[in-house]
Amino acid sequence: MKRSIVLLALLALLATSLFAAGQKDGGEIVIGANIYSFADNFMNGVMKPELERYAASKGARIEIVDSEGQQAKLNDQVDVFITRKVSVLAINLVDPASASAIIAKAKAAGIPLILFNKEPTERGVMASYDKVWYVGTNSAESGIIQGQMMVADWRANPSWDKNGDGVVQYVMLKGEPGHPDAEARTLESVKAFTDAGIKVEQLALEADPNWSTQHGNDKMAAWLTSAFASRIELVICNNDGMAFGAINALKAAKVKLPIYSVDALDQALTHIADGELNGTVLNDGVNQSRATLDLAINAAMGKANVVEGTQWTITTDGTKAVRVPYLPVTPKNYQEFRK
Repeated sequence: MKRSIVLLALLALLATSLFAAGQKDGGEIVIGANIYSFADNFMNGVMKPELERYAASKGARIEIVDSEGQQAKLNDQVDVFITRKVSVLAINLVDPASASAIIAKAKAAGIPLILFNKEPTERGVMASYDKVWYVGTNSAESGIIQGQMMVADWRANPSWDKNGDGVVQYVMLKGEPGHPDAEARTLESVKAFTDAGIKVEQLALEADPNWSTQHGNDKMAAWLTSAFASRIELVICNNDGMAFGAINALKAAKVKLPIYSVDALDQALTHIADGELNGTVLNDGVNQSRATLDLAINAAMGKANVVEGTQWTITTDGTKAVRVPYLPVTPKNYQEFRK
């Protein structure tokens, strides 16, 4: 009798162990994720819906919260995710200089971490945890491509040099100060002119932490009534959202100027079709979202190679990154990017 009871207890224990193993190996993967601000056209309009769609297609559950542009709020949200024992974290930093705090939290909890879209600026911080990776772009690439488009079009349109001085007089809507993309685009887009032997003159530059359409409208409207308004020959925008505002202001003032941006949102393609935007650069949020989740799911499953079975590759430069390429979008090829 006692042997039977012991045997039954052992069988029950074995069944419990097998059930637990099944839950670990085949149970639902729960991803704790955030967007740094739902007010961002690109992050909320492109990446968030694709993260949700792609997670569902992979049989994973994802919860995405709005950090409202506050790093302190993001820190608290990560604490909540850790308390709830999510399988993996997918984090869009608010402040790229604060990556170490998020990485330290994930490391202490033993939870894999995928940082995406905003790359840490702290040197060596990615090496502090063996289960952290980054998914994004090469920030400089978008500025380089945008600059190359502008140089080619400037040379092809001598009438753009309104005063005939051989110098590009431009205004720029920069985006978030300190954001790796904003800083790189600001530098590289203009550097393309100087590298091509074309002189430039910056008439105005304005930053906006929210990359917003309203900001683009307000600043462009102010520039069009400024003392240098008649000298503006080119409008450079570091994202489509700000460009939309600038286009609205230009239309309201009945002024036509060449204008370029980055992201290739659907609305930007419409503006290109209507002759209101001269070019943009595809910031491939769809593939950034897919890469983020492919890595997150593999990491949650405990795979040593987080790109196993995917199309992605990890860089060999120590950044532990998957980099999704940018692509030029012009009046000649914009229809290829229509959904």
